[in-house]
Amino acid sequence: MASNINYRKLIFQGGAGGEKEDCLEVTIPELGAGTSLPGVVAAKCGAKVILSDARQFPRCLENCKRSCQANDLQDVDVVGITWGDFSRELFELPTLDFIVASDCFYDTKDFEDVLATVYFLLDRNPDARFLCTYQERNSDWSIEFLLNKWQLQCLHISLPSFEADSQSIAQSNLPGNHTIWMLEMTTEEMTKKDMPEKNYQMMLFLKSAMDFYRPQVM
Repeated sequence: MASNINYRKLIFQGGAGGEKEDCLEVTIPELGAGTSLPGVVAAKCGAKVILSDARQFPRCLENCKRSCQANDLQDVDVVGITWGDFSRELFELPTLDFIVASDCFYDTKDFEDVLATVYFLLDRNPDARFLCTYQERNSDWSIEFLLNKWQLQCLHISLPSFEADSQSIAQSNLPGNHTIWMLEMTTEEMTKKDMPEKNYQMMLFLKSAMDFYRPQVM
């Protein structure tokens, strides 16, 4: 069922406070979208969103489309982009402001393909940022070597910094007792104090949207 909530007004009143730059007038692809929850919420908040998943799995792409339909989103593109595959679809992406992914580091065999794709997009969009979350499944896993290989800078973003440290977000039982990390990657040296204000606003924007709106995912 479609909602009549004014997301932009509601989110700013609920968290960011006051009329600031409309931080979600941005273009965002979601990599490995699956059920597309981050992309759906971003689109509901006004972003130009492109959902992508592995093109060799058409059912995954169909799930993306069904999630858009379930949430009354008519203008979200769904494209087949496979991590590590420099395909026509990857080259045809428009200029990007952010790149997002949810729990993309869940299988070690895919780690380098994910980062190769991220590097390619950031190299073409040097002002962009890659924002992702992942669930810690094994404390011995590390992407540090691959970050160095692909010349990517990585920061841990504190969950409390955008009010996402609850064990129950958006009236769900998630993340529960799982250890969740938020990462920001760029191709440039960056410190936490250099993080642009709109990055913080975007994360708070999406988290607040999740509190007030529960998207239908397929």
